[in-house]
Parts: sequence; structure tokens; C-alpha cells
Amino acid sequence: MQITDIKVRKLLQEGRLRAVVSVTIGDELAIHDIKVIEGPTRLFVAMPSRRETGGVFRDIAHPITPAARRQLEDAVLAAYRRERAEADRLQAIPYGDYYAEHFTPPAAAAAVPPLGYTGG
Repeated sequence: MQITDIKVRKLLQEGRLRAVVSVTIGDELAIHDIKVIEGPTRLFVAMPSRRETGGVFRDIAHPITPAARRQLEDAVLAAYRRERAEADRLQAIPYGDYYAEHFTPPAAAAAVPPLGYTGG
């Protein structure tokens, strides 16, 4: 299995859900709504699922082999950790420093006389 792209769609800090991720495999198949969940001892990956009658959840898509599951989980968790580190880094920058670093203030506008001004 060749994972060609991982997009962390949403980062969360409240509750156990930490992220929602989309994975592209072989530039041909996309799997959306993969969840990164904080368990009691570690982060884990939950595949997209739906609730059936009786409250049982069934995966909509999932890896078949343990090796494929491990490869997918490792890649998703690595992408999540990179995104979380970047979000934490940006949050630690004071607003003024971030603004000065990323934006150029607009040039001063030339003074334009108001309509009807006759110069007197």
C-alpha cells in the first residue's frame, strides 16, 4: 500500500477526539473521516464507521492485514503530530510578532480631498 497524501482536516483539543484525517492511497483512492482518538494510554486511529441497528459500529473502510494497519496508523499519527506541533508553535508566537513576520503593512494612501472640496 502506497500512502500518497495525508491531510489533517480538523485539530481538536476538547474531549477524546484529537483530529479528523483524510488519506489518499496510490493517488487513486481517498478515505475520509479517519479519526485520531486519545485513549487511556495512547493515541489510536479509528477508521470511518457507521452505526447499524442495535448500536453496533461497522468500519466503512479498513486495512485488511496487520502490516497495512500498522503502516496506516504510523503515517496518520506522524501527520497528526506534525500538525499539532505546528499549531502549538504558531499559538506560542505573540500576535504582534506573527503579524510582523507574515504580513507587510499596506503602503500609506495618498491624501485625497473630500468630494466638493474647492481648496479654500
